[in-house]
Amino acid sequence: MLTVLTPLKPALYSCLRIIAGLLFSLHGIQKLFGVFGQPAPVNLLSQFGLAGIIETVAGLGIALGVYASPLALLASGQMAVAYFQAHLPRGPWPITNGGELAVLYCWLFLYIAASGSGRWSLR
Repeated sequence: MLTVLTPLKPALYSCLRIIAGLLFSLHGIQKLFGVFGQPAPVNLLSQFGLAGIIETVAGLGIALGVYASPLALLASGQMAVAYFQAHLPRGPWPITNGGELAVLYCWLFLYIAASGSGRWSLR
């Protein structure tokens, strides 16, 4: 199986980066514009507003491969803060405190920060 997938690693990595970036940007768009189930836009000068800006800009940059490493590092840090601020107080396990997505994005973006933009990128 590995021999079949090994030649596809660069393309699969780029797909992972693009999909993760686009999905992450939707969280920011949700906060900033009050769409996708968000009842109203958040205040831009609040912590949620800053989170929305980071998620939108970093997500799109990661998806496009433009400054993917520094933006992914910023997004990873944001997800670590989100986990420790919002989820950990609800309990120690991500599966019970609702923090699985924050943990997954945190580690995924840390990997992207270390790996760079990959094959399909604008930069």
